[in-house]
Amino acid sequence: MSFKTTKEVIEDGDVVILYLNPSNMHPLEIKAKICNKKGKIIDNVFHTVYGGLKVISLIGQKYGSKVELTRGWAYVLQPTPELWTLMLPHRTQIIYSPDISLIIHLMELGPGSTVVETGTGSGSLSHSLIRAIRPSGHLYTFDFHEQRVSIASTEFENHGLNNFVTLKKRDVCSEGFGEELKHKIDAVFLDLPHPWLAVEHATVVLKQKGGKLCFFSPCIEQVQRTCTKLIHKGFIELHTYECLQREMNVQYKSLPILDLECLKYKQVNEDIVQKDGKGKQEEKLLTVTHAHSLPGHTGFITIAVLPPSYARK
Repeated sequence: MSFKTTKEVIEDGDVVILYLNPSNMHPLEIKAKICNKKGKIIDNVFHTVYGGLKVISLIGQKYGSKVELTRGWAYVLQPTPELWTLMLPHRTQIIYSPDISLIIHLMELGPGSTVVETGTGSGSLSHSLIRAIRPSGHLYTFDFHEQRVSIASTEFENHGLNNFVTLKKRDVCSEGFGEELKHKIDAVFLDLPHPWLAVEHATVVLKQKGGKLCFFSPCIEQVQRTCTKLIHKGFIELHTYECLQREMNVQYKSLPILDLECLKYKQVNEDIVQKDGKGKQEEKLLTVTHAHSLPGHTGFITIAVLPPSYARK
């Protein structure tokens, strides 16, 4: 159960990450036998573009080790919420690590925090929330879709996270979060098409000393409508953020001095001025360019504070 604690050696039942390259990683459950599509029990051999791997052979290997495949090699890594976000099976649109880190920061989560999340979806955010609040905190996560709840429940169990999470099938917009959570929650996170419908239910579960509500919406119209509801229900300190990731390429390029005079630095380092094969002078100029593939807009993150009960409207 390698999601639960940091380990050095791979054991039977662990979930590991087989790393081939940055765009080719696979989660593997360490067990000797698996059931194939025809219902037969067979040896657990995982096939990649670089050949096969007998999964049970990883037992006793150290995390981070380089392992041999039949036609190449790979690394075996301990799973983290960030790696899981990159390779999890998508059952819904997920929230990615740049947004997740900002959400956890804005909600001020730490060990011992009690959090409500809705909806669970593919479980990307859930894994990061659990890491932030364990060992003494607890996550209550809700989803209205029965199949998604069943699959996520199995994943939490396989990853050894059952003690830190309670997963329930519920339409929180109409049914709320349940009487058992009344005034027990430090923070509520909403990832719903209509988050304003759950705001009133959130005021019931947040602690009487106050708490925070955060929601994620792809459209600014959803943000506007939900913020109106939050203000009406007594929330204060509303702030909305858009987290955009921009990647840069930094490199030296050889440029003709005479043709690009306007781009030269005021003080040119003589060490980087040289002649090319045809006798022309060139300057190695340090350039910064955007990466070809830039992540686009994912959504708006809004945080609001519910003050202590005496200040609620």
